[in-house]
Amino acid sequence: MTAPPSAAPPAAPAFHDVRGRGFSRRSTLDAAWDWIDGRVVPPSARPLPLADCGGLVLAEAVGAVGDWPPSDRAATDGYAVAAADTLGASSYNPVPLMGAVAVVAGDPLPPDCDAVIPYEAAQAAGPFVEAVDAVAPGSGVERRGAWMADGGPLLPAGRRLRPADLGLLAAAGHRALPVLPAPRVRILLAGGPKAGAPEQLGDMLAALVRRDGGNVEAVVPLPADMDALADAFTQPGADLILSAGRTGTGPDDAAPPALAKAGGLDLHGIAMRPGGSAGLGAAGGTPVLLLPGEPMAALAAYELLAGRAVRRAAGLPAALPHATVQAVTARKLVSEIGCLDLHRVRLADDGRLEPAASPGWPGLAAAARADGFVLIGADSEGVPDGVAVTMYRFA
Repeated sequence: MTAPPSAAPPAAPAFHDVRGRGFSRRSTLDAAWDWIDGRVVPPSARPLPLADCGGLVLAEAVGAVGDWPPSDRAATDGYAVAAADTLGASSYNPVPLMGAVAVVAGDPLPPDCDAVIPYEAAQAAGPFVEAVDAVAPGSGVERRGAWMADGGPLLPAGRRLRPADLGLLAAAGHRALPVLPAPRVRILLAGGPKAGAPEQLGDMLAALVRRDGGNVEAVVPLPADMDALADAFTQPGADLILSAGRTGTGPDDAAPPALAKAGGLDLHGIAMRPGGSAGLGAAGGTPVLLLPGEPMAALAAYELLAGRAVRRAAGLPAALPHATVQAVTARKLVSEIGCLDLHRVRLADDGRLEPAASPGWPGLAAAARADGFVLIGADSEGVPDGVAVTMYRFA
């Protein structure tokens, strides 16, 4: 999952004295995104059975294998007929249909038939069928190749396959597809006695990883011990490692020095709120993202950093996957210059946005009450009331 050797590391590590005095400077979010984009790549494509491809990304464009439908067929239940035999038919002038053949939707049309007359436009007359309404050629019929022609395009490369896609592809004759396998993501939880210990984060992070196309290889609780974490960072089997907890600069914040020991800590401290103690590095060629242990900070750091890495590893677009809503602020959204703020907001009854909590307020309760979040740039002191903004809706 590492980038080609030509990908150059940052000119200098963006951290300072990770065991003691705090951050002397923080990297921008753009610098963190550049790091992710330069080092996280999707795995090689491989063919998988159609039944195993749901949620994966198509590696190549897929075309139809043969025409679909493969022949003219009934589009409705009724009688297959030659349309010319129904000319002049009405309820006052029933017309006998000597060659009518009962069909159900999907049946191939018999020879010499070019229409299907529905049951309500026909009536039984002893052993015979009579038309009580006329039909035109092609009525009630799906023509051969109406939905797809042999070799015609079905789905483009890069599409994340939905259940309906699999049904379409099965109908088109595909039994296996070239896809990008889901990246194996290991989640490490660096625990300990601190409030907001990351043991509670495993389910949340696993759900987010799956949302973004990853396969959770393991969720591993660990003590807040530098050697234990360093060893876990170097264990093989994962394409991407997310470590939650102990990412600050205090004497018991073991994750940053553990990653530096295991491989390299390239960025530590990101100019964002919450989640500013996040870090990025690699161990044994595997990208590692350090997420804070405070739950809301972990969620923000995942949404703005780790999620991008998982999506890139899965072959999905790197941008935020959230649906967006354009709305006007009902109250000022307060921010601070120097950090990009993820501001939790909710939609009021009048359709305007109001804050659910300040970016510095901890805990997930406000996130659960919020409808989404607004991103406020590092050069802004906030968004005044009455201003149109983009809300990223929580799924």
